[in-house]
Amino acid sequence: MKISPGPVPQTAALRPDGTIVSRPWGSFQTIEEGAGYKVKRLVVAPGCRLSLQRHRHRAEHWVVVAGMPRVIVSGRAQRLRERGTVSVPRGAWHRIENPGIVPVVIIEVQHGPYLGEDDIIRREDDYGRADAKPQAAPRPVKSAGTPPRLTPGGRVSARSTPSRKSTR
Repeated sequence: MKISPGPVPQTAALRPDGTIVSRPWGSFQTIEEGAGYKVKRLVVAPGCRLSLQRHRHRAEHWVVVAGMPRVIVSGRAQRLRERGTVSVPRGAWHRIENPGIVPVVIIEVQHGPYLGEDDIIRREDDYGRADAKPQAAPRPVKSAGTPPRLTPGGRVSARSTPSRKSTR
């Protein structure tokens, strides 16, 4: 007896077009996407790694399909085998590395209120994509009547700071 799946509800998952998106570390493909979740297939090339990154709006769960990646979550590194899993809480610094000679394939399930590709904060990146830290504005220097000398880098020279004598 064959059971019919019935009508498709209005809240059925959105089916992406299956496009493979290239990245410097390998590629990813969105397999399925719906309200509050997204499923991706990640392929990490041998000798490559993703950014050390975190997300404000989503958590992730990884299942290793092929290869033996090294994963880092919240500063804890571990090697995974096929069928190995790891959960990445929202806001945790994480990365996937492939120290092996065969591609690593991971199924990634993202869940959260916002799943856009722009919800990535990078701390370290081998490909020059790390977020620049904002430079602090230079603080005014109180001088004893003479302007401070600046180094070529724009910092106050140590020689230009007057010495302070104790009055005790």
